[in-house]
Amino acid sequence: MRMALKFLFHAALMLAMPLGATAGSSSAPAPADGPRGSLVIIGGNLRPDNDDVWQRIVALAGGKGARIAVFASAAADPAPVAAAIVGFLNQYGADAFQVPLAVKLADSDYRKAADDPLLADAVRSAGGVFFSGGDQARITQALVRADGSRSAVLDAVWEVYRKGGVVAGNSAGAAVMSSTMFYAPKTVFATLRGGVTEGQEIAPGLGFIGDDVFVDQHFLVRGRFARMIPAMLKKGYKYGLGIDENTAMVVDSRRRVEIVGSKGALLVDLTRATTDGASAGFNVSNAVISYLDRGDLYDLATHTFTPSDAKAGGKLKPRKDLLAAPVFSPDILGRNALVELMENLVNSRRSEAIGIATSGRNTPLPELGFQFTLSKTRDSAGYASAAPQSYSILRMRLDIRPLDIGHSLGAQ
Repeated sequence: MRMALKFLFHAALMLAMPLGATAGSSSAPAPADGPRGSLVIIGGNLRPDNDDVWQRIVALAGGKGARIAVFASAAADPAPVAAAIVGFLNQYGADAFQVPLAVKLADSDYRKAADDPLLADAVRSAGGVFFSGGDQARITQALVRADGSRSAVLDAVWEVYRKGGVVAGNSAGAAVMSSTMFYAPKTVFATLRGGVTEGQEIAPGLGFIGDDVFVDQHFLVRGRFARMIPAMLKKGYKYGLGIDENTAMVVDSRRRVEIVGSKGALLVDLTRATTDGASAGFNVSNAVISYLDRGDLYDLATHTFTPSDAKAGGKLKPRKDLLAAPVFSPDILGRNALVELMENLVNSRRSEAIGIATSGRNTPLPELGFQFTLSKTRDSAGYASAAPQSYSILRMRLDIRPLDIGHSLGAQ
């Protein structure tokens, strides 16, 4: 049975856990006029031996012999990047081919190529599309006309998606999946300090996932959850999904998300979040975050969660033997620090954890920072698998406030 069918069967059998929806909600049917295809949104650094992700892309494109159009439009040196991806896909049974359309492709006019009817026909006849990593601004530059309209080749990509094919993207190819993407972002801390501006830090993406979900990549390894929230607030997004490296979110036509690959993804929910405009510096209260681990399912239509098979009976219960020591991270923007803090809190008798982000010792204002407060609420829940041990953690409250570290220390 194809892996896509296995996914649907798995989703139908598992007990759903609500995330912002009532218990017992069922998945909404695919919209009659919506795309019938799937998205494979990869957080970057996809390894050649990640069988789960590569095989899923090929299966969703039609299985053995599936034609997959490879765009290395984001790459600084597109030809070898495209050749490598074609090789990987073919190793997993596809019949992939390079689409010679990139801003950096030598001896090529990308504007002319983007509206080449023969190139558009080749893409249209494929069962899937793959966008490489690099710089996402190059993807939109190559595929979107100067007046903002879709080129003929981009229209062909959308036709593949609408008729039931797969659109996959790695790193920069993941960033373009939402209608707004990071374009020329500052560092994560600088984004917290200075916010985002349309046409500078953020710009329009290609919007395959829809207008209501913000997508980001290299997410937990690089602490990028903290830059997503200012961007979401700026553009009015209520939901954000950040996918980690060597991991994918597979989104089907009913907008059900399955986490596949090495690690997991973070769901950011700003439905009830507020900010204090009178306060100096970036702040947010009552954001809600959830960590979705490999094998977990999340339904964007009904906002319900289904744990992986390994965690189906592993919902964590309060225990008296849990540690009571303070839960703290001195560098919440560090590699995987947020998930580690969430795991430590779910395994603690404490109801609150604190993480600190600073501008660093070698910057002009090292005394400035931000405090991230994670809180358990009555809606919070955790699931654990036994071997290997891993966690899914739902609905923790997150508050962020500016912190004058020098003043705070002096006041003690």
